[in-house]
Amino acid sequence: MKYPFKLPQLPYSYDALEPYIDEQTMKIHHTKHHQGYVDKLNAALEGYPELQTKELEEIIHDLNSVPEAIRTAVRNHGGGHINHSFFWTIMSPEKSEPPPAFAKYEEEFTKAATGIFGSGWAWIVADAAGELSVVTTPNQDSPLVQNLKPILGLDVWEHAYYLKYQNRRAEYIEAWWNVVNWKEI
Repeated sequence: MKYPFKLPQLPYSYDALEPYIDEQTMKIHHTKHHQGYVDKLNAALEGYPELQTKELEEIIHDLNSVPEAIRTAVRNHGGGHINHSFFWTIMSPEKSEPPPAFAKYEEEFTKAATGIFGSGWAWIVADAAGELSVVTTPNQDSPLVQNLKPILGLDVWEHAYYLKYQNRRAEYIEAWWNVVNWKEI
C-alpha cells in the first residue's frame, strides 16, 4: 500500500457476515470509519514526498523516522488503515475451522479482547522467530510498531459492533469467531 492510499474493496458484500455482523455496521465501519483513516492519512502525508514513496507497512514499522509534526496522525490513521485492511481479509461468510496450532489461543485471545479498556485491538502475532502470542494494542496502534507480524486481529472499538451488540462486547467477540477466515490465516 502506497500513497495516495485508497479504501480497499471488501472481499464479500456488506450483508455477507450476517447474522454475526450486521450489514449496516459493515457499511458504516468500512465506508465511514476506514475511509476516514485513509483520507486523514493521505492528508497527513500530503507535504512529505519522502514518505509517499514508502510502503505503509514500512512507515508504521518505523514510526520514529516519521516527522514529529505528523507522527501521531500517521500512527492513528496509518494504523487504522493497515489494521482494517488486514481485518477485512480475515473474515469470511464461509465457516472454517482453525488449524490445531491456533485452537489453543482462542480462550486467551477472547479474554484479551474482552479485557481491553476502551478502544483497541486483540491480536495473535508472530515474533521474528515465528513464535505466536496474544497481545493487545490501544486505539489504532499496529503490532508492526513492536516488530510483530499480525496473524489474527479483532477490532474492539465500539464502531465495530455497537449497532447490533450495544455494550455487549463479549457477545460480539463470541459471534465474530463464526466469521474468522481460517483459510486466509
